[in-house]
Amino acid sequence: MHADLLFTGGPVLTPEGRTATAVAVTGDRVTAVGHDELRELAGPRTEVVDLAGRLLLPGFQDAHVHPVPAGLELTQCDLSGLTTAEETVAAVRAYADGHPDRAWILGGGWSMEAFEGGTPTRELLDAVVPDRPVYLPNRDHHGAWVNSRALQLAGIDRNTPDPADGRIERDASGEPSGTLQEGAMRLVGELAPAATAADRLAALLHAQRHLHALGITAWQDALVGDFLGMDDPAGAYLTAARDGSLTARVTGALWWDRDRGAEQIPELVAKRAEFTHGRFRAGTVKLMLDGVAENHTAALLDPYLDRCGCATANRGKSFIHPERLPKYVTELDALGFQCHFHALGDRAVRDALDAVEAARTANGPSDTRPHLAHLQVVHPDDVPRFARLGATANIQPLWAAHEPQMDELTIPFLGAERAAWQYPFGALLRSGARLAAGSDWPVSSPDPLHGVHVAVNRVEPGGGAPVFLPEERLSLADALTAYTAGSAYVNHLDDGGRVAVGALADLVVLDRDPFAGPPEEIAETRVALTYVGGERVHAAAGA
Repeated sequence: MHADLLFTGGPVLTPEGRTATAVAVTGDRVTAVGHDELRELAGPRTEVVDLAGRLLLPGFQDAHVHPVPAGLELTQCDLSGLTTAEETVAAVRAYADGHPDRAWILGGGWSMEAFEGGTPTRELLDAVVPDRPVYLPNRDHHGAWVNSRALQLAGIDRNTPDPADGRIERDASGEPSGTLQEGAMRLVGELAPAATAADRLAALLHAQRHLHALGITAWQDALVGDFLGMDDPAGAYLTAARDGSLTARVTGALWWDRDRGAEQIPELVAKRAEFTHGRFRAGTVKLMLDGVAENHTAALLDPYLDRCGCATANRGKSFIHPERLPKYVTELDALGFQCHFHALGDRAVRDALDAVEAARTANGPSDTRPHLAHLQVVHPDDVPRFARLGATANIQPLWAAHEPQMDELTIPFLGAERAAWQYPFGALLRSGARLAAGSDWPVSSPDPLHGVHVAVNRVEPGGGAPVFLPEERLSLADALTAYTAGSAYVNHLDDGGRVAVGALADLVVLDRDPFAGPPEEIAETRVALTYVGGERVHAAAGA
């Protein structure tokens, strides 16, 4: 039998290491792994790819990403990558001037460190867009910047109370200052015009092309549902799955409405059946337990500090009541749902692990594969619980580095001891925990190789900052495993995430072998070719 696709001239990253130099693919499966002897499988119709020393490895899988919002933001007022208030405001002005027909100015991606205290004011927006409402979520999508017109339309004034799950930032006189945190975002976000079904589908396909170009062959969409005015991507996925334009393999995490309780579980069961089609599956539930450290809504065991280093009364927010969470998770687990937790602070991490433990106690062992995403602050006592409970640590490596948001808006308010508990990748791995990896795009870059670079170096690509908690660094092999086999595990793609006979031919060819160069150059690596099921979905120029 001749192969349909043959890679030669290795190296090839297999589960045992770089132990092969050739791979054969027939149909959508890997059918042989070896060396020069595989050349005999080449026939007249076989596509032969000369690796020429470049590394072949399993396709990357992003275990926590939001492609549709990312795709929409790229076509709106995109503020990502800007680092100062001046250039951010100038970008809003340029977008507004270039789109005089837009009733609302939408988009986002601004950096908190560009503004004092991470909270930009309405006056900055009023100066460039005085007559139309502006609604711009920040980079982490846990806060939004709005102008006076948007506040007026929403009826938000000095007398408007903070919602239970959010905060309206206010100036010295008590007036809304222009930043809405967490649940307060919906006060304006729900008034903004929703994208059309065609817009959402176009955004998905645009994002898919971008992700394939980065070597990503599968992902878990971490929010399928309605949340703070964000567009529900479910319809776009179903359309793409039915018409064949969804070339990636996608797991959808159905949104747990934190304003409701167990009464929504039958609806989630119905959605799982409705939305599962072709390459899109919806057997996961996303439970957002807390916020983020930068705006002091991540749930902590002990209070945040103030600028003077003294304890405050604020321990962050629990968006789902900790005493009810174990019951919800136990019921979801019994129904075969995977639970995907947003757990950023150490209290949220503990609450999630307690809920998983309750489900294990009540239901016994299962294959639901719960995973906890973000894990910014993890109490040392909880590190060994991941392995014991079979809970996967879903890491976002790009955040584990010294940069302004970390150094100016986080470390001072955590204090030295807790700051040393941040992103404990090495400790989790040494304890026996399984690691998966993702980006949280559009919160941060979806490039897995940049994430691998930070996981290995604990320094941003191109950065000259000190190494961030060097004892938590991963080896290159372990970081790549998290982005491949680890994420395949949480996505229940047991026949993916590895190069082995019988595995899915979801494969990536890099432009070099990063194992052959210094760790400081990992981020310079690029993707040359991407295949899903043996079909090429991306080829870089000259590849």
